Amino acid sequence: MRQLFTLTLEPEIALDDAALRQFLLTQASLPNSTDEVFIQKLRQSIDARNRQVKVNLEVELYVGEKPAPVMEFEKNYADVSKNKQAIVVGAGPAGLFAALRLIELGIKPIVLERGKDVQARRRDLSAINQDHVVNPDSNYCFGEGGAGTYSDGKLYTRSKKRGDVRRILEILVAHGSTPQILVDAHPHIGTNKLPNVVADLRKSILEAGGEIHFNTKVTDLTITNNQIKGVTTADGQTFAGIGVILATGHSARDIFELLFQKNIFLEAKPFAMGVRIEHPQSLIDQHQYHRPERGILPAAAYSLVAQTNYKNVQRGVFSFCMCPGGFIVPAATDEGELVVNGMSPNRRDSKYANSGIVVAINEADWQKNKSAGPLAGLELQKEVEQKAFQYALKSRQFAMMNQEKNKDADSQHCQLAPAQRLQDFLNGKISSALNPTSYQPGLTSLDMAEVLPDIIARPLQEGFRQFGKMIKGYVTNEAQLIGIESRTSSPVRIPRDKESLEHLQIKGLFPCGEGAGFAGGIVSAAMDGERCAEQLARLYAN
Repeated sequence: MRQLFTLTLEPEIALDDAALRQFLLTQASLPNSTDEVFIQKLRQSIDARNRQVKVNLEVELYVGEKPAPVMEFEKNYADVSKNKQAIVVGAGPAGLFAALRLIELGIKPIVLERGKDVQARRRDLSAINQDHVVNPDSNYCFGEGGAGTYSDGKLYTRSKKRGDVRRILEILVAHGSTPQILVDAHPHIGTNKLPNVVADLRKSILEAGGEIHFNTKVTDLTITNNQIKGVTTADGQTFAGIGVILATGHSARDIFELLFQKNIFLEAKPFAMGVRIEHPQSLIDQHQYHRPERGILPAAAYSLVAQTNYKNVQRGVFSFCMCPGGFIVPAATDEGELVVNGMSPNRRDSKYANSGIVVAINEADWQKNKSAGPLAGLELQKEVEQKAFQYALKSRQFAMMNQEKNKDADSQHCQLAPAQRLQDFLNGKISSALNPTSYQPGLTSLDMAEVLPDIIARPLQEGFRQFGKMIKGYVTNEAQLIGIESRTSSPVRIPRDKESLEHLQIKGLFPCGEGAGFAGGIVSAAMDGERCAEQLARLYAN
């Protein structure tokens, strides 16, 4: 017997397996002792808009028979080791999913990744957190799995017209992710779970005859008569293929600079910069769920948008990559810059909530950098990150010089982050003390209105005031700004044809994912990788 239920229930029933089983048996007029009962959730979302939090469920009850399979995808890749090959530059979600799709289409992928494999990356993440040392090729942005690997692993996307979201999620489940991502309205994997999933994606590529080369940085492109033939790497190797999928992520500045030097079309594009804000998770839970303790409910999230006016310029201020029960991490990709990002483990059980709060940056803002052409926005981004670094470094050096017998006062390694309590920021007051934080390298108290340019600081202040009216208690000195959040998206677009997805100028070159300006997260990047692989195969496989 199979019955389908569409329900709206209290969390204590919907999120507790035993309670839900009892409820469904009662609804089906079955005795509690009924054997061989299987419950399969199809969809689950939390509705916290009203005072009483409810959970919307679509669930199947099976009695005396096993549930139908929930997945169509099966992990079964043919051997492509002897087939034509294509080059994939970058092993983030766009690159990995492009490689898997190429295999399905009978093409051998050669994946080139500047960073290390996902396990080896851990040592470099430890170095940046503990010793403030940035490896420019292996960090929170670069390495197997890309920036998404050591992040919250958010899988929600609005880009549903760009590909099959369900397919991407099923591939992730087939490679070790929890099946719960097929059920949740806003699924996530968690930074502690993602590395194993990424390693299994790699295993599928290699077992099918594909290649993955780590510590292999692309430094040049081989182009003849506006047709790409292959790439050259830092160690002098050359790799040829029927096409090149360029999936290098939003922080591969050297790739943008390489394309610019070779007179390959690029465009500056709008992006956003701001700060991370960190609250006690309990404060967010209490507001969102309208109860003193969240109990069985997951750590609460929020999404905020404000419209501000600074010097007669309308600017959006919005939350970005909100991480319930998460951590703030150092995301710089080179020495001399300060960048932060957020992440969460699968259980989202940190006592802190953090979110990027960022300000829209548009063409008028990078006019002073216009001599850089399409890299003008990138230059502005660099300036803001380097200024934040210099402020933090001076603060650290001053503190170290006041410590007796300290021989490292002139150290240039610094990932100390500028920070300020929220009410202090709004009142123009340097915080005399900072709150405990999840940010491991440490904080230094600074006036964020000085660290950030006015076009960011002033709209942020107005945005926070508006947010305080949306979430009671949001504007508090229990919260603090930690800077800076500047890698929300690429400040450069690598333009491509809407149908073929090839670069407008270079045949066989497929700009892909976040770095090319065509995705904004794990799922949208993965879908874009698949689409680029499909177009490459359509145009060049025969």
